[in-house]
Amino acid sequence: MSNARPSPAGYMPYGAVVSLWGSRASEVLIPGPAGTGKSRGVLEKVHLFLMNYAGARGLIVRKTRASMTESVLVTFESHVATAGCTLSNQQRRTRTAYDYVNGSSLVVGGLDNPDRLMSTEYDIIAVFEATELSEDDWEKLTTRLRNGKAPYQQIIADCNPASPTHWLKRRADRGQMAVFPSSHKDNPRLWKGDDWTPEGRRYLATLNSLTGHRRARLLDGKWAAAEGLVYPEFDASTHVITTRVISDSWRRIVSIDFGYVHPFVAQWWAIDEDGRMYLYRELYRSQRIVADHAKQILELSKGERISAFISDHDAEDRATLAAAGIQTIAADKDHRTGRDAVHARLRVQADGRPRLFILADCTVETDPVLYGKKRPTSTLAEFDCYAYPKGMDGKAEKEEPVKECDDGMDAMRYAVMWLDSPNKGYGAWSGGSAKEPEPTAKVPTMDRDTLARRDLEHRMFA
Repeated sequence: MSNARPSPAGYMPYGAVVSLWGSRASEVLIPGPAGTGKSRGVLEKVHLFLMNYAGARGLIVRKTRASMTESVLVTFESHVATAGCTLSNQQRRTRTAYDYVNGSSLVVGGLDNPDRLMSTEYDIIAVFEATELSEDDWEKLTTRLRNGKAPYQQIIADCNPASPTHWLKRRADRGQMAVFPSSHKDNPRLWKGDDWTPEGRRYLATLNSLTGHRRARLLDGKWAAAEGLVYPEFDASTHVITTRVISDSWRRIVSIDFGYVHPFVAQWWAIDEDGRMYLYRELYRSQRIVADHAKQILELSKGERISAFISDHDAEDRATLAAAGIQTIAADKDHRTGRDAVHARLRVQADGRPRLFILADCTVETDPVLYGKKRPTSTLAEFDCYAYPKGMDGKAEKEEPVKECDDGMDAMRYAVMWLDSPNKGYGAWSGGSAKEPEPTAKVPTMDRDTLARRDLEHRMFA
């Protein structure tokens, strides 16, 4: 067991993080646009809390454990963990906890494995990307704040703003949470003294290029509604599932939308005995040639019987896939009929369930280019920005959606159309009544700052 790297000397909280450090409220919300440094500040508070209160137990959590690996844990291990916190030989993706020399511990988890988290008691909990949670998730976590090893217990929600009707905003408006909104000037990498840094100017230019509600949320930090969404029926609490329920016996298809500057999207769908669709795996990458995608598709599909590969019509790209052993079926690209079919599958049926689900974290990897541009990096992220254009009167014109945030939407529509067309796939929600076609492809199996920081720490733990 070796000590973690010391935290860089001189870290100072600013703005909203200063307020967070001084707060003992039981529930705290720290919302703000992208890049304000709020996540780092939350991690620093959790770390100092565990360092100061021997034997305390903390939890850092997101909706899914896998989403922590290359985000929150990278920040914690690279910038926050100090000699008081030990790192075992566990790989980051399998890490379950960080141990402290004073007997404190920091548990790492996701709500896709709730039994493990809910069987333990904590003194401090930090929830990242808290808008991903349901209010039921949040309230279950609050019941675990009873470890009693610190003078107070606290749960912190860190997030970018979402819809103004989101439960977090409503909970805060009811006075159930202390709220400390963060801004870009809270991040010394972006704002120094009385001016933007070169990095700050570049970053704000990226955010300025966004449009609509995404610009309002990620640049301005507003709880802004998305207007004119193509699929308003989509509700993450209904359509996104965290438990892997896919059976080996279920039929499987892959739908593909080609792209290079725009992302190439490949979606793996499983269809259960009642005809419900589950997106269980996805490639969503730009700046990569089709031949490389083909290799990855074959590797990821080893051991699976893929009944059909349905793709966009580009002849050259289809030929590239065919040369790799992936024979494709040209998608039905009737947009209006396809959107109607997706609407029907998203609608909750008489049994209380929709006919289309997405597994959280089904995306194999995060595209760094798209992430850096604050563009969607998954089909799931597109639902919140796939919208109709506005007319002169400011209302949505529901003819054809804007050609943005549509790459995963197109691939999804191809899959739905193939499955639900009577002369293709298995028929709409047939539940296996139609004969399964033969597989289309055989897939191989002490300065002033220091003094100020110490004063903050003293007030936090006094």
